[in-house]
Amino acid sequence: MKQKIAIIGTGNVGSALKKGLTRAGYEVRSTKKDQVVADASWADVIMLAVPFGAIQDVASELKTAADGKTVVDVTNALTPDMQLAIGFTTSGAEELQKTLPRAHVVKSFNTVFAQHMSEGSVAGQQLSVFAAGDDEAARKAVLELGKAIGFDAIDGGPLQNARSLEALGYFNIQLGYVLGNGTNIGFKLVH
Repeated sequence: MKQKIAIIGTGNVGSALKKGLTRAGYEVRSTKKDQVVADASWADVIMLAVPFGAIQDVASELKTAADGKTVVDVTNALTPDMQLAIGFTTSGAEELQKTLPRAHVVKSFNTVFAQHMSEGSVAGQQLSVFAAGDDEAARKAVLELGKAIGFDAIDGGPLQNARSLEALGYFNIQLGYVLGNGTNIGFKLVH
């Protein structure tokens, strides 16, 4: 039986993930603010597709609803002026794990532009998606979600590696928006 997924956030990222996971046969609920705890309690996997500045508020609202569950941090750890907010001695995902100590936080999907999250590819080229988390079962579950959507899903190791994934997500944004390559780009690990 496939896992039930609650996606907190109904913007471009949350909508694209819902589309890809629904197509792959998962039961998915997109959650707005007033339904966070109810949908998180229902779900096996909780995906946080909210702005980085909202992550601590959402985590505080979740409280025990996330206990024992896989929580996927899809956020890009950026300041309001689009600079890397954190990353040398910790990551946004590691800080989220501290806030939700009984959840299994996995950093994933943040290195992909939203419009490619529903298919896992750009211009017919399969993209890589990475998953970093300390709980092996949770990490593998997130890798399965990525594969089901269509990505080449790569094990990113422990949650500490979220520091690199958050920097890679920032670099993707720099390549796309600041350096003028547009959003029809993405990363692929050749292996």
